[in-house]
Amino acid sequence: MPTIVQCPTCKNDVVWGETSPFRPFCSKRCQLIDLGEWSSESNAISTPLTTEQKHGDAQAFIEEVEAMLAQNEDSFFKE
Repeated sequence: MPTIVQCPTCKNDVVWGETSPFRPFCSKRCQLIDLGEWSSESNAISTPLTTEQKHGDAQAFIEEVEAMLAQNEDSFFKE
C-alpha cells in the first residue's frame, strides 16, 4: 500500500512515490507557492538558542524550584 502524505501548501493527499514527481507537494503550483514563501522570508528556520539564553532559562528554572521548596515545611523532607 502506498504512503499518503498531505501537501504542505493545500493539504491535498499526495502519494509518496514515483507517480508524484513534486512530492511532498501535489503540483508544481504548490511547490512554487512554498518556494515563494521561503524567498519572501514568510517561512524561516528558527535560530538556535545561544549559550547565554540556555543558561538564563536554566537559572530561572532553578530559582523557581528553590522557591517552591522553600515554601514547604521541614516535615515534607523528613517523610
